[in-house]
Amino acid sequence: MVAMQSAETRYAKPVLVAINTLADDENGLEPLRSHALFNTFSDGDLQSLILQSRRLRLGHHQLLYRQDMPAHHFFFVISGRLRLYRLDSSGVDRTLDSIAPGDCFAEVMIYADPAHYACYAEALKSSEVLMIPVKAYQEMLERKPEYANAALRHYAKRAVSRFHDLEIMTVQNARDRLIRYLIDLLPNGAAEGGEVELPLPKCLVASRLAMQPETFSRILADLKSNGLVRVNRSKLFISDPKRLIEISQ
Repeated sequence: MVAMQSAETRYAKPVLVAINTLADDENGLEPLRSHALFNTFSDGDLQSLILQSRRLRLGHHQLLYRQDMPAHHFFFVISGRLRLYRLDSSGVDRTLDSIAPGDCFAEVMIYADPAHYACYAEALKSSEVLMIPVKAYQEMLERKPEYANAALRHYAKRAVSRFHDLEIMTVQNARDRLIRYLIDLLPNGAAEGGEVELPLPKCLVASRLAMQPETFSRILADLKSNGLVRVNRSKLFISDPKRLIEISQ
């Protein structure tokens, strides 16, 4: 119940930054052109959609929308980072995902009927998002079948990614879940080691992986003591990802 009250008290309206703003390098919307949901759009159609959209600024820990709210928009992250989470029946929040600049989220609302947000969206730091009207995007898809085909390819790719996430979450061993999560953060997966940065605070990564923060810290300390990872706050260096995989099998 405490978590529910905390979520509600953070739900102040986001700040409206701009109305009818065109997409260019100066206002940070140029990356929108390369996103799979928009990269087949003509310049004119993309500008038309943006003219119907709004830019919103969110403060640290401010909510963009609540679970079960009617959904009339989906969103593109211009700057900052957001967290998606759900409240369970006891009022405890469970982290689902983190959203970075260049990402879209809540885009499933384009095809949902009735359309209600399935989770909360919270800014983890000062962030800006583009609020895109679902109806305006639907009208684009109806007029141009090639846009609809591109959107379906995007959804298919996301579905494969979600199945992979589900596979990780069905692993019973907490250590193995963490190892698989870290390997996925590497740019080239298990093929090459390197430095990764946790996209969420450690306590929220623990929530994302369905474990207690204490369990997360203990496993990470064990991996560190065995020379499998080096830890510097939110950054981890993995020199030999194949060795990490071997111990999780």
